[in-house]
Amino acid sequence: MKVIHLISGGDSGGAKTHVLSLLQNLSRTIDVTMVCFMEGPFAQEARGLGIRTEVYPGLNLLRVLSILKRKIKAERIDLIHCHGARGNLMGVLLRRATGLPVVTTVHSDYRLDYLGRPFSRLTYGTINTFALRRIDYRIGVSDAMADLLISRGFDPDHIFTIYNGLDFTLHPPAMSRTEYFRSVGLDAGEEEVVAGIAARLNPVKDIATLIRGFAKAHETCAHLRLIIAGDGEQMEMLKKLAAELGVQDKVCFAGWVTDTNTFYQSIDINTLTSLSETFPYALTEGARASLPTISSKVGGVPYLIDHGVNGLLFTPGDADTLAKHLVALASDPTLRKHLGERLHRKAVEEYSLERTVERQLEIYRIILRRQARPHKKREGALVCGAYGRGNAGDDAILEAIVAELRQLDPDLPIWVLSRNPDSTRLAYRVNSIYTFNIVRFLRRMSKTRLYINGGGSLMQDVTSRRSLWFYLFTISAAKRFGNQVMMYGCGIGPIHYPFNRSLAAKVLQRDVDCITLRDTHSLTELKDMGIDRPEIILSADPTVILPAADAQVVDGLLESHGLAPDGKYIGFTLRPWPGFDEKAQVFGRAADYAWEKYGLTPVFLPIEKRLDVSAAQKAAAYMKAPHVMIADTGSSRHTIGLFARMQLTVSMRLHALVFSAGQGVPLVGVVYDQKISSFLSYIGQDLYTELADLTLERLCAQIDAAVKRIGDTEFLSGGVNRLRQVEHRNQKTAAKLLGISREV
Repeated sequence: MKVIHLISGGDSGGAKTHVLSLLQNLSRTIDVTMVCFMEGPFAQEARGLGIRTEVYPGLNLLRVLSILKRKIKAERIDLIHCHGARGNLMGVLLRRATGLPVVTTVHSDYRLDYLGRPFSRLTYGTINTFALRRIDYRIGVSDAMADLLISRGFDPDHIFTIYNGLDFTLHPPAMSRTEYFRSVGLDAGEEEVVAGIAARLNPVKDIATLIRGFAKAHETCAHLRLIIAGDGEQMEMLKKLAAELGVQDKVCFAGWVTDTNTFYQSIDINTLTSLSETFPYALTEGARASLPTISSKVGGVPYLIDHGVNGLLFTPGDADTLAKHLVALASDPTLRKHLGERLHRKAVEEYSLERTVERQLEIYRIILRRQARPHKKREGALVCGAYGRGNAGDDAILEAIVAELRQLDPDLPIWVLSRNPDSTRLAYRVNSIYTFNIVRFLRRMSKTRLYINGGGSLMQDVTSRRSLWFYLFTISAAKRFGNQVMMYGCGIGPIHYPFNRSLAAKVLQRDVDCITLRDTHSLTELKDMGIDRPEIILSADPTVILPAADAQVVDGLLESHGLAPDGKYIGFTLRPWPGFDEKAQVFGRAADYAWEKYGLTPVFLPIEKRLDVSAAQKAAAYMKAPHVMIADTGSSRHTIGLFARMQLTVSMRLHALVFSAGQGVPLVGVVYDQKISSFLSYIGQDLYTELADLTLERLCAQIDAAVKRIGDTEFLSGGVNRLRQVEHRNQKTAAKLLGISREV
């Protein structure tokens, strides 16, 4: 593989470090040439690192273009990689002249690159914005940068993420902790807890908030100290602020520090208070030393730090929350140790230099593979379902469907109908259309190959007749516009109204090619409706393939809610439904019963937080036992991980039962809809009661029975393991309709 990199040659800071480090290591694997458009320290340093570097100075754009065209042809370059405005413009011109794929790395927000320089912003900024829209592929340096590009309308299918990689080899410090602090003028012994920051002292780093937060924390923790490593225009202002707050003798201004290795191995807490960042090296350098970290929630930071799991986050400028975090870490050495270890583990796995190089090579291979892909008139799939509404179950269905489609064909264009298309684009890196934008939906249907009515119980008229009519309309439209139509791991019914049953039977019989079902009751429903033309396959809910988050991550999630990772819990997932208010007291008293008899702490876990939290609060109002209300369980993996830590789960929500069953957790179902009893019967579980028939005695008796099943792995896992064995039928059916012959 031969790749040519185009860059101005005047770059500095993180972009310079990223490019030189990356190219030095890429050169060991592939043929890399770097072309700069000016001579200077950048090109000189590159040569010193052994990177093949050529410089074509001057402003004669056509002359440089001609030279590069000849060079690319003579050397049989495979791919053009650009950086910055000049590189991007040249890349666009070479793309037209050579037909080669072009990719650019976006190191920073291109709209902010020339702030304070109006002429450069007008010229280079305009050129860069123009060029970025015409380049084939873009790489964001951090997920936050990729998200920014997606939010501005760039195609998610053509955006990749890479991080500023770091060598995580931890070299011995040049001096001991005591010696180092003495060398910079900080009076701190082994009993003091030292927080530190390494940053330029300018407004964007907002060191003033750090000093204010430290001063508040010091009122509670007298053993807390602060060291600020860096120089800049705000030095005197910050020293004055420390004096005004009465902590000047507890804060050390160390000045510019060259030995960051010793700095990070000497402090106890790493901090970052920036108002804006892409993905700062300061965090990965702190992670290399296994430091617990407190950071402002900016840029790519939340992709490294999961709040409460491997670090603590606060809103930029919020000195009060920062102070609380400092007190928490200064007061708890075990918490410091756990957060630091988890951050180090994640950073090594995802942000090491080796991983960055591996990821860059992977991106090149993907681009070249797509370049060689035959052009098809119709390509891709559109997935329609109840997405973008904040329901963890529906979101998990979409995540599973997208994962299985990408397993079939990693380059398959995927579109999703969503109530919140911006959120869906960012979460799943797919193109998304607003659910009720019928014009865009129909236009897309003329270009795709497969329409998927995606999972869940979309074919029912209990919650809404209009939603049923809408989904039937999309199925008919997709077929009329030439798509293969599939219903993917779905549930059918109940459909009560005669007109709706007749309409659904007509549309499904006429316009659907294949239906995969998640339970046997749905199969009976289709037969009762007289539907037999589509291929009908008994499969499983696609979410059974989703894994739980790593144990360390779940430990952190529990700790962040004040729960011990090795504690004993009973999970409750409730939802508002006609008749629920009369039964709320039953759930609350049953939770007390589980606490008093078995020592199980009740934990309320929502699937649809917009609705379920209020239902949980109604039940909790009748409780005496200590309990925890988790308002937001996070991603699918986090949610599944939390259910995995329950000793048993009592649920009205189907996907709480699916997630728990998949992790071998005993189940008690409360049936408000036949899909609950259908699922439990399908996996051989028998502990469930109709909501209308629920009594305290019956629920407590079922809790007793579920407790006896704790640890019965064969019984608890048998049914779900069978589901996993048949779930692949969903994917296999999609492959057939897409014309993909590979085995799945």
